[in-house]
Amino acid sequence: MKILILPGDAIGPEITAVTKAALEALDFRFGLGLELVEREIGLAAFKNVGRTMPEDVMEEIRDTPTTILGPVSTMDYPPEAQGADNPSKAIRKGFDLFANIRPSKTRKGVPSMAKSMDLVIVRENTEGFYADRSMFMGNGEFMPTPDLALAVRKITAEGSNRIARAAFELARTRRKKVTAVHKGNVMRVSDGLFMREVRAVAEEFPDVELDDVIVDAMAARLIRHPETFDVVVTTNMFGDILSDEASELSGGLGLGGAINASNERAIAQAAHGSAPDIAGQNKANPTAHVMSAQMLLQWTASRSGDNELTNAAAHLEAAVDSVLADPANHTGDIGGNAGTREFGEALVKAIGE
Repeated sequence: MKILILPGDAIGPEITAVTKAALEALDFRFGLGLELVEREIGLAAFKNVGRTMPEDVMEEIRDTPTTILGPVSTMDYPPEAQGADNPSKAIRKGFDLFANIRPSKTRKGVPSMAKSMDLVIVRENTEGFYADRSMFMGNGEFMPTPDLALAVRKITAEGSNRIARAAFELARTRRKKVTAVHKGNVMRVSDGLFMREVRAVAEEFPDVELDDVIVDAMAARLIRHPETFDVVVTTNMFGDILSDEASELSGGLGLGGAINASNERAIAQAAHGSAPDIAGQNKANPTAHVMSAQMLLQWTASRSGDNELTNAAAHLEAAVDSVLADPANHTGDIGGNAGTREFGEALVKAIGE
């Protein structure tokens, strides 16, 4: 099984090194036959070949169903016209990765605002209010006059149906509950269409409970009663905001993994940024990046029916939990003094035990 690894910028190479070492240890223990192939993107690629997302890398992604993408420092990129494409945007749009899947759960030993939570936010990834995803030509934000700005929100039946289906299929493997989040009391047409498709899909899953919550009420309920949620499905911008809130409640952005997926491929990509302020200082928390890779293995196993890969993914999560349970392994973002490399060494040891 080939996994393409794209380290990215700033802390990307540091946390990628931990993830790669963990996968190598996992491969040794379970005999998975992993082929880990690393390629340059981002500022390193721009320096060497004049593009942040080289075309040969895009072609290799096209030929490789499983990819791990590191964080990127797009604020430091030159203009797109000079060859500095946003790798995350290029991959999500180029391969129609319509589902952003982000679990948030409390873990033993990790300080968190929530006492108990174990939920997954399934966020539509290709539509919504995002200006680069709502128009065939041009930009979804525009200014008819210097003092008037407008934004187009794109919601389609197809996009809503397939993200709902992803949520219900996931819920069947968990606690069999889906919560749909919307603002249908105000955006009656667009969120009305979204909820129409969610309810239509729900009829195909009679074993899964469906409820729906207005987004502002959801933001409050997530703080007050996070333990009541299982799988949350919502549109792009609402999902972006709520998933960050859920991550902070569970201990921080450095902890939760994420994947961007279609029906054919998945890209592991931690939700946090590239943190250039701590790059090269052995301070970054690699947990989210490692758990993104764990989700990638899990996603692949669920489609291939490979029980050994399923066991390996479960073992990797258990190893992460065992490392995090000891405060001596905590990085600075969760109140500890451990470094990135030290966390990685502890994780490789735990995988082998």
